Amino acid sequence: MGLLEVDLGLELFHRAGRSVRLTQAGEVMLLEARALLSQAQALDLRARELSQGRTAKLCVAIDEALPYPPIARLLQELAQQFPALELTLLNGTAAEVARYVQSGQAELAIQFDRGPTDVQFAQHYVAAVPQMVFVSRGHELAKCHHITREDLVSYRQLVMHIEGAEDLVISPRIWRSESFYVLADMLADGIGWGILPRNIAQAPDIEPRIVALDCPELKLPPLAVRMLNLQGAGLGEEAIWIEQRLATLLKSS
Repeated sequence: MGLLEVDLGLELFHRAGRSVRLTQAGEVMLLEARALLSQAQALDLRARELSQGRTAKLCVAIDEALPYPPIARLLQELAQQFPALELTLLNGTAAEVARYVQSGQAELAIQFDRGPTDVQFAQHYVAAVPQMVFVSRGHELAKCHHITREDLVSYRQLVMHIEGAEDLVISPRIWRSESFYVLADMLADGIGWGILPRNIAQAPDIEPRIVALDCPELKLPPLAVRMLNLQGAGLGEEAIWIEQRLATLLKSS
């Protein structure tokens, strides 16, 4: 301890008989030493992962419309499971996150299934989210207890649309958007009725302004969530873990 104090030019310990305690400078240097030790351990972990051929970096593009709590939980657990991973997150519409993978900006995209994908993509089913027909509380359809397809035909439909894919179209009057959040805002403003995933309808600024319609004739399957990567690109341990863990989180949400 004395040699360390000489090397640093600091008095690190108060010595009184057999009692030894840190000085104020000693407490500061202890914090510095712990920080250096933590950095050294992280460096060692990164080196071991690289030597084993494991992915050190990963870029994931996430559909902005996916339920947020499961995604947030996924990221928290990912940080604990792979502490040396260098992660980049990109967000956007379902179409945008697919383009991030197509352009090579991201290795993975997690999105709502918006129909058939380009042949260059490999897709992996993850889970599904319930979807329903919604309308603003002030809309004429909100006054009806049971809605038929004929009732829906009479009013403007707000349709989720991206290139090559479109939601079920019932009304001859249509407005389109590639963003579920834009669609939900228009719906809540009374512009028309539309089909929304449950999590979008439950957004704090949307839920008080809309109501679900009871339409027995319209049986809507849950909206699938899928993971995309380029054909031939192998999935690393991190990507496989993300797929499996997100499936569990979405099913339990």
